[in-house]
Amino acid sequence: MLEFDLQENGLRKLNSALHDQKENSNQTVWKITNPKGSHAIAVGIDAPIEVNIEGSTGYYCGGMNKLANINVKGSVGPGVAENMMSGKVVIDGDASQYAGATGHGGLLVIKGNASSRCGISMKGINIVVHGNIGHMSAFMAQSGTLVVCGDAGDALGDSLYEAKLFVRGNVKSLGADCEKKEMRPEHLELLEQLLSEAECDAKPEEFTRYGSARKLYNFNIDNSDAY
Repeated sequence: MLEFDLQENGLRKLNSALHDQKENSNQTVWKITNPKGSHAIAVGIDAPIEVNIEGSTGYYCGGMNKLANINVKGSVGPGVAENMMSGKVVIDGDASQYAGATGHGGLLVIKGNASSRCGISMKGINIVVHGNIGHMSAFMAQSGTLVVCGDAGDALGDSLYEAKLFVRGNVKSLGADCEKKEMRPEHLELLEQLLSEAECDAKPEEFTRYGSARKLYNFNIDNSDAY
């Protein structure tokens, strides 16, 4: 394991070292100490490595991630895993606004609560939140899955496209063109898989599914499994 003291060595040096890692790298496990709320930690990684951040971070932690597994032992600021392509980002604490925004793939796990606009404009990412989410979450979400084990705030799924939303608790209100959907066997199977990957002991049968009413845009038959 390589240990990197962020306070001593600086953010530019850290991200440069992480960007140098390739698929055949032998520096596969990294431990980042003294993050102290720094912004843009571990962004743009393009290698199958593991990065463990020992403490809370600022905005855009793990942004544009590809292939890496990033674990944060603390909470994160706005835009964690923004535009993530693949890999896995796990937050042991809470997340601020627009977690997983525009994410194209991979899995984001938030073991605490997420603030407003969680999963905004998501494009294929899977997000599992162990706690609650704030208002306007999954706004204009295009593809992927948002799983919420707690409650959801106002305007869930406003202007939703083809993403799948599952909420275990209460939803304060649904946004424009978002409606309750039937829970079919394939959705229970998807939920079981994501909950297992997110190390969450909730049961798929406890969730309600929400999706698009298909009144605000042209429906694409290639995504019929979202309905």
